[in-house]
Amino acid sequence: MAEGFFGRRSQGRGEMAFVDHLEELRWHIIRSLIAILFFAVIIFIKIQWVFDNIIAGPINPNFISYRAICALSHKLNLGDNLCLPPVTISMQTTTFGGQFFGSFSIAFIGGLLAAFPYIFWEFWRFVKPALKPKELKGTRFIIFWISFFFFLGAAFGYFVLGPFTFNFLATFQVSALKMVQTKPTINDYLDNLTNLILGCGIAFEMPVLTYALTKIGLITPQMLRRSRKYAIVIILVVAAIITPSPDWYSQTIVFIPLYSLFELGVYLSARVYKKEQQKEMEEWS
Repeated sequence: MAEGFFGRRSQGRGEMAFVDHLEELRWHIIRSLIAILFFAVIIFIKIQWVFDNIIAGPINPNFISYRAICALSHKLNLGDNLCLPPVTISMQTTTFGGQFFGSFSIAFIGGLLAAFPYIFWEFWRFVKPALKPKELKGTRFIIFWISFFFFLGAAFGYFVLGPFTFNFLATFQVSALKMVQTKPTINDYLDNLTNLILGCGIAFEMPVLTYALTKIGLITPQMLRRSRKYAIVIILVVAAIITPSPDWYSQTIVFIPLYSLFELGVYLSARVYKKEQQKEMEEWS
């Protein structure tokens, strides 16, 4: 499989030895790492501001999402039903170097997020020569759309899922006697926040993935439409799990974006499928 990939790259860019391909790949990786380190250094220099204003945002009672959701609740005449209770968390470290090494984690992850468009651009430069002209059709602006949906998902995880998730986890009590107190470590908080942001960023690539899979014939819009009822159930379950209270208001806030993402995938799949069918009819005629 690797030889076939590198062989197709050779056809698109002249004959190159296998070692030459690896050398080229190495430089793509090196340039990507340099971009990550560039942003990581900037973040590390401003680490206190970044932590106070960005990292700790979802657990800050004055976070913009808390205020926006509560204002929406009042505007819809729902009172305080959507307002999330303030979260008071004191994080801790169990080692002397906990905060110092935590700063490195924040800088690296932030650098990775900031450099994502450039990293994908380097990846695309390496893969593009291996694609046939037919496969390249419809890939215009691919870097923009991949980056757009990734950052859209990251923003959803940070501004929506983050406050809901941390609010729920911080206020959940396993005992009615409140014998157990939640005192997370900074690494635990960073791991959860990173998983939310990166997880949602990757999940929001579904429309792009649906577009690509339909274009190569692996899925069809009919297949997606048949699975719509199952998708609704799965999304409702996910919304019920991550929202802090069992009321339908909170679950709806999470359900709407996730279901809209699925419907967008169905729409894109239908458009691509229709165009591919038209091309096949023109080739046969």
